[in-house]
Order: sequence, then C-alpha cells, then structure tokens
Amino acid sequence: MFSYASYPYPKSESFKEIFVSSLGAGLSVYLFLIIFQPFGTENFQHPYKFLLLFPYCIIFGITFLITNLMVYRFTHWNIGAEFLKIVIILFIGSVLSYFYNSLFLSHVKLELGNFFYMFLYSLAVGIPISIIYVLSRYIYLKNIYENSARDISQHITVPTTELRQNPLKISTQSTELIIDENNFLCIQAMENYCIFYFLENNNVKKILIRISLTNALLQIETNFIKKCHRSYIVNLGRVKSLKGNAQGYKLILTEIDFEIPVSRTFISSIIPQIQQQNS
Repeated sequence: MFSYASYPYPKSESFKEIFVSSLGAGLSVYLFLIIFQPFGTENFQHPYKFLLLFPYCIIFGITFLITNLMVYRFTHWNIGAEFLKIVIILFIGSVLSYFYNSLFLSHVKLELGNFFYMFLYSLAVGIPISIIYVLSRYIYLKNIYENSARDISQHITVPTTELRQNPLKISTQSTELIIDENNFLCIQAMENYCIFYFLENNNVKKILIRISLTNALLQIETNFIKKCHRSYIVNLGRVKSLKGNAQGYKLILTEIDFEIPVSRTFISSIIPQIQQQNS
C-alpha cells in the first residue's frame, strides 16, 4: 500500500464539487451511525434518537468541507496526502463529536481517555473504509483515463497546416507581443505572471510577461487556443498525443519538455474538440 503513497490522486477542483462531496461525507457518517450504531449508540434510548444523531452528520460534513477548502490550492496531490487529509478529518471530527456527545447526549465528565477511545474507534472504522475507497477510485480512474488517452492518441494527426495564419496580439502596459497562431504553443501561469511558449524560426522561445491568465485568454482565444487548466492555455492544434492517469489527462506537445494537465472541469470541452479536429 505504501508504494501507492506518491501516486497522483485527483482532488476536488471547484467549490461545487467540494460542497457535494462534503454533503455526501456527512450523510455517510449519519447512515453509518443509524445502521451500525457504534460508540454505545445502540444503548442510547430517546424518542428523538435519530434526530439527536444528525449533528454528527453536520460535524463531519463541515469538517470535510473546511479541510478540503484548506487544501484546494495545493497543486501536487497524491494518495499519501489524501490519506493524511482523511486522518485530520477523523481527528477533528472525533474531537467535535466527543464534545457534542459528552455535553449534550451522555452528560458525562470530559476525560482524555474517553476521547482517545472515540478517536481510535473512528480510526479503526474510518481508515480501512478510506483505504478501500481511495485505492478503488484511483485504480478505476487510472484505467479509464489511460485507456481513453491511448485511444484518442492513435487518431491524432496534428493539423498544423489547417491552423489559421492569424496573428495573436498580447498587449500590456509595458509589453506588446505578436505571435502567429500556428507558432503558438502554450501559456503557463505563475502567480501574477505568464510564460508564453512559441516557435520562432523553428526554435522554442519563452517570454515572461506580467499578465493574468484570464486577461491573456481574452486577447488570444481562438478555435484552437483554449484554456485547459487554471494555470494553462494551450494550442490544441499542436497536441501530438495524450497521457492519462487518475487525475485526468495530460497533453503532450513535442516542442516542449513538460506535459500540460487538463483539469476535470475542462475535460468535457477540451477532449471532444481534440477528437473532433482529428476525425
């Protein structure tokens, strides 16, 4: 299992995705408590028992939401980081659940030993389930994206001659850059700057310009020039092949020495266009 720790793993890429997954996590905890009734819940008798158990759903749902929002900006995410996040969620959720149980349900004295019992029980139940879920999801997504990328790559023929001889003009207060669309490769965003990659006399050049990726896209977007990731704009007409892993797709341009990721939010627009332009 430890050999998987460094493997890339997909994480939520939008607030909507984080919110929905947090809602699902909270409801899963609630259903688990109702069905299996751990921590002595089966001995707890109350006419509103299921209603009193619902705050556990809120506790773990909010913990899941806040933790995912805190790691939202992390760019390199792997299985090890995902498991660490799960342990943190279980710890914080156990702390809040222990206080809720002791102060509002059981009305017992707060003791460190009782908390550790609840936390260890949460780990004993949560970790095995999490391992099964994370590894199963990783293997499933990896197979899906790898097979799809392989199939698409077999049909890619780079239509460089079909690209419009259209000059792309990038203007800022201090810089003006004009690149022929056929020679444009990609843009990589780095905080408040963007690196422009393009061909000049068949050699790759790169220029650093102080401009946001959004502003750059507004100036140069065409049928081929598209945003595919929150940090990248790419010339789809220059894509030679695709690679797939559990996080999604990566675009390969032979002129540059790095792969361009495709966010899951852009897969539905980028991948069909690549297939269409090569059909």
